[in-house]
Amino acid sequence: MNTLTTTDFKFPGQKSIYRGKVREVYTINDDILVMIATDRLSAFDFVLPRGIPYKGQILNQIATKFMNLTQDIVPNWLQASPDPNVAIGYLCNPFKVEMVIRGYLSGHAAREYALGNRTICGVQLPEGLNENDKFEMPIITPTTKAENGFHDEDISKESILSNKIVSEEDYLVLEKYTRDLFQRGTEIAHEKGLILVDTKYEFGKTKDGKIVLIDEIHTPDSSRYFYLDGYQDRQNTGAEQKQLSKEFVRRWLIENGFQGKTGQKIPVMSDDYVDSVSERYIELFENILGEKFHKAPIENINERIEKNVLEYLKSKL
Repeated sequence: MNTLTTTDFKFPGQKSIYRGKVREVYTINDDILVMIATDRLSAFDFVLPRGIPYKGQILNQIATKFMNLTQDIVPNWLQASPDPNVAIGYLCNPFKVEMVIRGYLSGHAAREYALGNRTICGVQLPEGLNENDKFEMPIITPTTKAENGFHDEDISKESILSNKIVSEEDYLVLEKYTRDLFQRGTEIAHEKGLILVDTKYEFGKTKDGKIVLIDEIHTPDSSRYFYLDGYQDRQNTGAEQKQLSKEFVRRWLIENGFQGKTGQKIPVMSDDYVDSVSERYIELFENILGEKFHKAPIENINERIEKNVLEYLKSKL
C-alpha cells in the first residue's frame, strides 16, 4: 500500500524544512509552521525501514482533536488542519526538554525499576512496587529533546534549572501545564473506558513570549493507555495489562533482538506485520477517540497533501 515516508514540497514563502523521526515541518514566512505527519514508525529512537499505512493520518487527527479539547486550559500552537496528515500553526521556539508525566510504573520507568533504580529523573520511588502499579501522585520525568541521530536522555528538574536549559519561571509553567493536561487527558480517557498511563508533552514560545503546547498530544506514539475494565484484577493476579500504545511494536522488536543498541539489526518487517501494525493503529484511534476511523485516499497522498496545503496558504497569505 502507498505510504507517506518522505516529502519534498516547495510552498510559497517557504524558508526551511525540519525532518524529525515522524514529522516533517515546513517554516513559512518566519511565522507559520506546516507540520506533516508521515507514516514513518520509530522505536527506541530509530526510524524503522517501512511506513505504516494511515499512521500519519491517525496521529495527526488524534493530536488535533486533543488540541481542541484542551485549549481552554492550555494554549496551543494550532491554527488549522487542512489535510488529514497536516497541522498548521504558529512558529514557536521549542523548549529543549520533553515533559514526560507518569501515573503508573510502566514502560521505561518499569524497566529502570526492575534494574534496581529507585530514582528516576530526580524523583524518588518507593520500594515494593509492581509493574503497572499506580503511583500515589503522577510524577514528572523529563527528557532532553534529542537532535537528529541522538537519543533522548532522562534529566532531572534540578539539572534542567542548574544548566539553564529552561528558566525556573518558565519551568514552573511547564510543570503546571503538564499536570493540567494529564488530568484532562485522564478524565477523557476514563469516559472512553481507558486509563491514560503516561504521556509526554512538548512546549514552545510564540514570538510574543507566550508558552504554548506544540507537536502531538495523547497519541499512541506519545502516550500509553490501559483498558480500565479489569485493570485491578489483572494487577492483583500479576496478569499482563491490556494496552493501547506503541508498546506492542517495542515488544516485537525486543523479542526479535532489537533495542536500539550498537550492533543490533532492525528485524525484517513483512507485509503481514506492516498490515497488522496499521490495524492496531486504527484500533487505537477508534478506542481513544470513541469514533470510527475514516481512511483518507492514499493513491496520490503527496499530491493530495500539496493541494490541500496550497489552498489553505493561498487563503491566508
